[in-house]
Amino acid sequence: MPFKIIRNDLTKMAVDVIVNPTNSNMYGTAGVDGMIHLAEGPWLRKTTEKLRPLLHGHVIMTKGKNLPAKYIIHTVGPIWEDGNSNEEEVLINCYKNALKLAVKKEFKSIAFPLIATGTYGYPKDKALGTALAIISKFLMKHDLEVYLVVYDDTSFQLSNMLQEKIETFIDNHYVAENNLYQSPINRKRLLRSEAPIRKETSDHYEVKDSKRSLEELKFKLEESFSEMLLRLIDEKGYTDPQVYKGANVTRQTFNKIKNKENYTPTKETIISLGMALKLNYDELIDLLKSAGHALANNNEFDLIVRYYFENEKYDLFELDSAIYYYTKKSLQK
Repeated sequence: MPFKIIRNDLTKMAVDVIVNPTNSNMYGTAGVDGMIHLAEGPWLRKTTEKLRPLLHGHVIMTKGKNLPAKYIIHTVGPIWEDGNSNEEEVLINCYKNALKLAVKKEFKSIAFPLIATGTYGYPKDKALGTALAIISKFLMKHDLEVYLVVYDDTSFQLSNMLQEKIETFIDNHYVAENNLYQSPINRKRLLRSEAPIRKETSDHYEVKDSKRSLEELKFKLEESFSEMLLRLIDEKGYTDPQVYKGANVTRQTFNKIKNKENYTPTKETIISLGMALKLNYDELIDLLKSAGHALANNNEFDLIVRYYFENEKYDLFELDSAIYYYTKKSLQK
């Protein structure tokens, strides 16, 4: 995939270049910076001493000798003060300048940490939002494999408002085997609630299909997945590159979908394509069904997907972040 969020140690990433969030003096004494210097050894300190000072938001590159990565792009993120002191612009420049340098050097892959969220104190939810926005926008125009590397779960946070909305949605729709609302997120609170319990079917499309004309259903049942996808692309007025780039799908995978008869993409790939096409929830269900997939109301992964489509929130990487946050899974295989 062109972009993927993974849990790993940045110093273990076998990519063309990793991004090192350092300080202006490039000392390499703490956090990710310290880990990179420890892995590379004394030579890196001697090299960076000659390159300092490095300004906030700027980048400079050195080779990687003892790391799996061939090169290291060093950048200095913003020190968080109050959010009104140019912090976001500096952080944006860190990502933009590193990405531009990677493309200029004709690298194929780059790995970032969540810049400035350590000793510099940038709020992790805000830093994540900025990183996703800049990387996703850049990848619409450039071919590059980008990894956002999360060292541990505490490094990865969603905004409180988004968490609350998703958790409320899950609690309102989660159906366990006994058809009771027993979401793992908030089961204890729900057991104390005196609100009446409602039932829902886990097969949403069966309820919706009953409201449609027989002609429409017959037509859609006769369509293969690729036929339905191509029809939707035409109906929505998109080009193929807009769709596979927007879905964070490689051109090779998209060509298989188009040209290989009986090729069945994964459920995650179809959801990503649905995000790129800005499908409504019913359209997504139909597209999934054409490939033999479905969404259920007793699965947190599926409910998070449903929340985004029903609310017409078509930020693919935010969706993937939410899925990762709650399930430790990802849309990107």
